[in-house]
Amino acid sequence: MIDIKVPTVGESINEVTLVKWLKKEGQYVERDEVIAELESEKATFEVNAEKAGTLKTIGKEGDTLKIGDVVAQIDETATRPEGQAAPSEKPAEKAPAAQSATSNGAAQPAAAQAPVTAISNDIKATPVAAAIITDKKVDAGSIKPSGTGGKILKNDVLEALAHPGRAAGKELFTRNARREKMSNLRKTVSRRLVEAKNTTAMLTTFNEVDMSPIMALRAKYKDKFKEKHGVNLGFMSFFTKATCYALQEWPAVNAYIDGEELVYHDYCDISIAVSAPKGLVVPVIRNAESLSMADIEKKVVELATKARDNKLSMEEMQGGTFTITNGGVFGSLMSTPIINIPQSAILGMHKIEERAVVVNGQIVVRPMMYLAVSYDHRIIDGRESVSFLVRVKELLENPDQLLFGKDPLKALLEL
Repeated sequence: MIDIKVPTVGESINEVTLVKWLKKEGQYVERDEVIAELESEKATFEVNAEKAGTLKTIGKEGDTLKIGDVVAQIDETATRPEGQAAPSEKPAEKAPAAQSATSNGAAQPAAAQAPVTAISNDIKATPVAAAIITDKKVDAGSIKPSGTGGKILKNDVLEALAHPGRAAGKELFTRNARREKMSNLRKTVSRRLVEAKNTTAMLTTFNEVDMSPIMALRAKYKDKFKEKHGVNLGFMSFFTKATCYALQEWPAVNAYIDGEELVYHDYCDISIAVSAPKGLVVPVIRNAESLSMADIEKKVVELATKARDNKLSMEEMQGGTFTITNGGVFGSLMSTPIINIPQSAILGMHKIEERAVVVNGQIVVRPMMYLAVSYDHRIIDGRESVSFLVRVKELLENPDQLLFGKDPLKALLEL
């Protein structure tokens, strides 16, 4: 038997939670195959089989384990089950046989041959139910099916008609409640947010930016940009570039307090807040001030993809001198973001909305975005925070100022 132990995932992490078994007790697993998912207070990571063999699970889902604890064992002497090919071997071609079996009507289950009236590609109903849905113009998606295989019956439609406006599948007048154990990641997020509110003199300043120049620039160059760099030209690269210039002009916004000292940074490690399946994570773009627009966009895509797949490493989430969060992707018009301690400030992006504004004495319609900067007033004064945000606004409304030399816009996009 080979012991599979909880790996070391960070200097300050002593325990993890066993979130899910991806392989079952007694199942034969291949070497390096993922067998379980663990979660620390900062990230979710996977455990791999060190050898091929039969799996014996020791920990249970939801258990809290110490670093070095045995989470599973593998019997490497076990014989590979018949029909299970080794990873280097190609499985036998079975498609023709499967196709012939399904093409034969006698081989299909009786339920599959029963007459079903399709309301759409995804919704099935009996002929009577379908007739009522059509006659009464009922939204089939709002009906809770009770028939075999998710089929809508007559009574299901009548129930929906009797209680219009009720979400499908929701019990009437329910008083049900449920409890779930808070994950380590959620505990960490909760603790840090409360700590930020309790330990910083947090204040928020607002402004708005006309997104017309950037939107016009993206429309003009997005195809060439993607063709050359292999990545879309998004808003994040513009905001990151503008933020880096403004941070270097107002260094207090890029600093933080360490005891009785102020730590200033000549570089800009920009944290980007990402909503991942397990909760909020904040991976870092290192030396963003030295990256091109394409490099920033590639890094954003890389980090966001890793966050969604729970593949972020501890190193990718540590550090950061300033944070950018985009609530606009969820429809937020305005918010007061909370500082990502020990940093001293955070920039909040919001929804782009067409509004009537006055330009040169004329009322015109422009795509506008509210910006918000929350900052620690212990280190950043009002003059610095407001000036920083005004500078970000100026750079976004005049993107040609982001680079100098040849044609500034083309130089900015490296075209």
